[in-house]
Amino acid sequence: MSTTNIDTLPGTTAPQHGFEPIRLATPRDLVPLSALKLQCFRETFGPTGFNIAYPPRDLARFEREAYGHDKVADELADPEHRTWVVEDARGALVAYAHAGPCKLPHPWVEDDDLELCQLYLRRDVQGRGLGKHLLDHVMGWMENAGPGALWLGVWQGNLKAQHVYAGRGFKVVGDYRFSVGEWHDEEFIMRRGAQPQVLDSRQR
Repeated sequence: MSTTNIDTLPGTTAPQHGFEPIRLATPRDLVPLSALKLQCFRETFGPTGFNIAYPPRDLARFEREAYGHDKVADELADPEHRTWVVEDARGALVAYAHAGPCKLPHPWVEDDDLELCQLYLRRDVQGRGLGKHLLDHVMGWMENAGPGALWLGVWQGNLKAQHVYAGRGFKVVGDYRFSVGEWHDEEFIMRRGAQPQVLDSRQR
């Protein structure tokens, strides 16, 4: 799920002072990064956010499998994936983004395509331009990493994030169901890049 809690739109000014430069996450970030991912998920989709009524058992399973130390360690160790983090002036992680090979269920996905898997900010640092700054950084890396198309999945109820991504050239090309245990969130699949040529049966 790359549905984000981006709170900025194109044209927002640069981040205010108080944040360290964006950097790649390392294995030493494992514990605080795992905690940050869980906090951001709960702030975004929990009772004080979109308030999705996940069944408790499904929610507990998803949080354990998606944000546990084993999962985050695997992501950090995978050479095909990148995770970026931002610290505040005290050294606490306050934002992160994660990108890697596209795994979205869409027939246009090709081997060299990339996916923005996650981009989240802690609620208390939103509204200061950090989301736009981090998105700019990650998009720059993805654009330079190869010739493939760029993809993301976004919860259908997150209109603000959809607006941000549309402003970056992403278009909705499909939908899918994102599993949270046995619960399923309805998500849009968004893509940026030239539309592939689809041959009809007479041209094959």
